[in-house]
Amino acid sequence: MTDRTDPLQSESVQNFLKSIYALQQGGKRVSTNEMAELLGVQAPSVTDMAQRLEAAGLVDYQKYRGVVLTPAGEEEALKILRRHRLIELYLVEELGYELHEVHAEAERLEHAVSDRFVEAVAKRLGNPDVDPHGDPIPSAEGVMLRRDLQPLSEWPLNTPAVISRIRATSDDMLQHIVERGLKLHTPVEVTARDPFEGPLTMRVDGDQQVVGFNVATCILVESPA
Repeated sequence: MTDRTDPLQSESVQNFLKSIYALQQGGKRVSTNEMAELLGVQAPSVTDMAQRLEAAGLVDYQKYRGVVLTPAGEEEALKILRRHRLIELYLVEELGYELHEVHAEAERLEHAVSDRFVEAVAKRLGNPDVDPHGDPIPSAEGVMLRRDLQPLSEWPLNTPAVISRIRATSDDMLQHIVERGLKLHTPVEVTARDPFEGPLTMRVDGDQQVVGFNVATCILVESPA
């Protein structure tokens, strides 16, 4: 089990670091209001946590300018992401969970399991690069796979592609996408696109499908290998 004697290993701290990492992409500082909205807490609570973690050397906090992870903080955030994404993949591959079910389950489990358990899961799964959504899994050294992916909504017409990542904003959206046959590694080709963010007509693994523009923006693709 996680060592509860270390306050920096608490669930709230881990969620805080992971949230900063998600919001600071591109190196920008994250405002306390952004953090409060994402975590569902009050801004003063965010400020208090930021000050605690600055004292621990995990974040750089500046009043009115928000927070950004230090190198040590980013290292911790990547460890938490690794746990979460490996657990999600394990739930799908080994325990038969549906894709829309795994996020909430992994949120609970990532704070409870040991480092040994996480690395055993990684070994069992063959040290994978991506989770069941196609999100990159950080390696044990904190390195993540980099890919040049493009939303299906912007992919050129009549050009073969393969689905490499699904970034749905809700479990309902994710379930809708999967039920339309739009799963990871599935061949897809857009054959028509209505103007003004209208629906897209496509071949999905050889079958014709029509999906909305918003759905297509959630599906990231790349050229087949």
